[in-house]
Amino acid sequence: MNIAVVGTGYVGLVTGTCFAETGNHVICVDIDEKKVQKMRNGHVPIYEPGLELLFDRNTKQERLEFTTDLKKAIKDAEIIFLALPTPPGEDGSADLSYILGVADDLSKIITDYKVIVDKSTVPVGTAEKVHEILVKNLDPELFDVVSNPEFLREGVAVDDFLKPDRVVIGTTSDKARKVMKRLYDPFVRQGNPIIFMDERSAEMTKYAANSYLAARISFMNEIANLCEKVGANVDQVRIGMGSDSRIGKRFLFPGVGYGGSCFPKDVQALAKTANQYDYDFKILNSVMKVNRIQKSVMVQKVKARYGDNLTGKTFGIWGLAFKPNTDDIREAPALYIIEELLAAGAKIRAYDPEAMENVKEIFGDRIQLVSDQYEAIIGSDALIILTEWSVFRTPSFKVVKELLRDPIIFDGRNLYSLEQMEEHGFIYESIGRTIVELPLVDVASLNHSSNGVH
Repeated sequence: MNIAVVGTGYVGLVTGTCFAETGNHVICVDIDEKKVQKMRNGHVPIYEPGLELLFDRNTKQERLEFTTDLKKAIKDAEIIFLALPTPPGEDGSADLSYILGVADDLSKIITDYKVIVDKSTVPVGTAEKVHEILVKNLDPELFDVVSNPEFLREGVAVDDFLKPDRVVIGTTSDKARKVMKRLYDPFVRQGNPIIFMDERSAEMTKYAANSYLAARISFMNEIANLCEKVGANVDQVRIGMGSDSRIGKRFLFPGVGYGGSCFPKDVQALAKTANQYDYDFKILNSVMKVNRIQKSVMVQKVKARYGDNLTGKTFGIWGLAFKPNTDDIREAPALYIIEELLAAGAKIRAYDPEAMENVKEIFGDRIQLVSDQYEAIIGSDALIILTEWSVFRTPSFKVVKELLRDPIIFDGRNLYSLEQMEEHGFIYESIGRTIVELPLVDVASLNHSSNGVH
């Protein structure tokens, strides 16, 4: 099939590349000329495991192309995917200006039947708004508007797209339904469903799914905070809960709050939709409040140990992306935590395997970005872990202890067991577990003069 994808952000580029991988001819269009030229030259603008291999293969075999010319991109396309940004406005509602603007452009250049697909995460009723704009200049027989929300997890997005748990398609058109089924049949050969529903239900499904997952995270963070107060271990609680088939094991890991491009924006947008319909979505409002508070929990732990004034203190930070296997820092808890530490007078030395260039654009020279995880902790007063990259899971604790001024770790992702930390002689503060302290040691008097580190 001939496919056009409008927008080459995270969703658009993964969508276009994966459709090309199954033999379709895909033209991706973007208004950013420099970005388009870089992609034509073989540069993948985002980090996503497995994407570069597919990108290279399909561009070389000319199944995947890039252009700034919308008319050229959609000329022969049977399906046009709108994968455009929907950033939150000041009131929390999704900004539809990009999508509606492109819809207006399409209404002036479409000459034969197209299926126009909302791939972006959009509020309920967006398909109708797109239809209203298109019909101003187009015969309704020349198009159908379909809602096809994405359920991609950053870090495993390529696998998620090629082997989806389900494909949700919102359409009331039999003609569009047949086109979309033909497109997605190769992706569900193992029996996972293509679920057809009306457009509004499809739009709601995406928001409902992400908001529910965000609610699970916030609930576990609340449980973790309570565990610390009552002396329970959240790891054991999580295992006990997850073994219940009604609950399941996923999204029960506590931490420093959720971030990324989806959960914060989607939860906020769904809450805004509820407000527009005069519905008080109490659970969702609590989810957002808990997440805001949770991002400060690690800073509170640091200040409880060192005091509110952190002037003269240096902290080594491992992990800046909102989750591992991505360079995405949108709404990353690390950004909020670093800002609070800087405001308290601290200095920061930080390392992340993929996200440092993006972080540099935000902080500039206000923090020091280093070339590896051990360099981040040279002479630091403590280590703070904020992203659970695999490379951080089994470090040399001997080296960590030698490089730190004091053997103190604040772990926002619970990477290490309490027994492990006690065995290696660290003071260790994590989420929802008891603090590991060194027996009869005054932290202020700790020094490593014997190993030459000052």
